[in-house]
Amino acid sequence: MAYVRKDVRKLTAGERRRFVNALLELKRRGEYDEFVRTHIDFYTVDGEKGLRSAHMAPSFLPWHRRFLLELERALRRVDSSVAVPYWDWTRDRKATALPWTRDLLGGNGRRSDQQVMTGPFAYAEGHWTIKVNITDGRFLTRDLGRSAAPIQLPTKSELKWALDDPVYDTWPWDSTVRKGFRNKLEGWGTGFGSASWHNHNRVHRWVGGAMLNGASVNDPVFWLHHAFLDLQWSRWQRAHRDHRYRPAEPPGISDKQHERVVARHEKLPPWDETPDALEDLSRIYRYA
Repeated sequence: MAYVRKDVRKLTAGERRRFVNALLELKRRGEYDEFVRTHIDFYTVDGEKGLRSAHMAPSFLPWHRRFLLELERALRRVDSSVAVPYWDWTRDRKATALPWTRDLLGGNGRRSDQQVMTGPFAYAEGHWTIKVNITDGRFLTRDLGRSAAPIQLPTKSELKWALDDPVYDTWPWDSTVRKGFRNKLEGWGTGFGSASWHNHNRVHRWVGGAMLNGASVNDPVFWLHHAFLDLQWSRWQRAHRDHRYRPAEPPGISDKQHERVVARHEKLPPWDETPDALEDLSRIYRYA
């Protein structure tokens, strides 16, 4: 029977506690840091050589769907009642709202060094030392809203702009495409500053701190954010039933994206599953 992923605002106090405790247990065992390492390893961008499976590519959504499921399976081995909640950032938009409470993810970082001082993931609590990173930082950092150059979280209309596009993705299948649901949701735009960051990318920048680089998994909000994105993919699928993941076939040898993107029936590293197999996981979980 499929389990349920809830809006974070709908979690009971007990559900919040069990979710946090399961995350802390994965961290204690060293399993959580492996998720951070995987995300760093697969953070391949347009300018680099080789296959892009996790970002700036059509497989952004199935890759993170599978990644999220891996984390959830690990959590449920600790506590079978746990499922990853989602954070609707079009609704809960303040630094004092959920999920930034003491009993869940804790609050903002302090002004001097962005160190998170409250909640179960604060360094001072002794349970969340950063061990896998691309910097030397040992504590979780946040800069909610970007104090030096404030930005706002994406709005409902900005999210709708992505959901209304019936085409999943278009050539050249990277961060430069201006049409297609995938990049409108992933959020690579043109220009500079907040105008160039849409939806997914803007949220990472609004949270700031640890969420700004390939080690963004170090902030547990990563999972709540990507659960909400996964929900949007499900909504897009229901709204555009005649449209599917693209490209259906691998780009040809003369295409600059040859062997750089994952086609619908190709295996999605580091797993053996294809985007096609990941389009519908309703047998495993559903959203409330």
